[in-house]
Amino acid sequence: MNHDSYPDSYIRGILNTVKTVAMVGFSPNTARPSYFVFKYLNERGFKVIPINPGHAGKEFLGQTCYASLSEVPEPIDMVDIFRAPQFVVPVVEEALKLTPKPRVIWMQLTIRNDEAAAMAEAEGLKVVMNRCPKIEYGRLSSEISWMGINSRTLSNRRAQNLGGGFQRMGLGDGRKPGE
Repeated sequence: MNHDSYPDSYIRGILNTVKTVAMVGFSPNTARPSYFVFKYLNERGFKVIPINPGHAGKEFLGQTCYASLSEVPEPIDMVDIFRAPQFVVPVVEEALKLTPKPRVIWMQLTIRNDEAAAMAEAEGLKVVMNRCPKIEYGRLSSEISWMGINSRTLSNRRAQNLGGGFQRMGLGDGRKPGE
């Protein structure tokens, strides 16, 4: 996988299939980016489990915080890493020991660790580096465009019908209506 550029279909495929996200490096400080992403993904129907040893046992937006991935009592679909690049390898090593293994390792904006990515991919996991799932979800769902404008606000078209899915917004398959 070329980690310098990801096709929209790759990112969309991940965001359409994961339901449970463990956020390593979560901060309860509402001014921190990890809190923004935590809250946003929770509001979009993802179950986001905060991981921070300093806040283990506390509850945030209805989710219990754990000290480590291995303490999470349920399967994890995606591990979202909010840690500096030098701390990513141990997180991926811990994720690879989980049963079942997560399907995705996602490293946040400015975080890239090719060694950790190679380890995860060797075990069959998908990897995303230097991207934010909040930004990608908003962009791919048309909730927010690259220009920062909610593109549905000025439209006379009705918002996409989401059916019975677990997310409020739909990511679709990338095609425009009628294609």
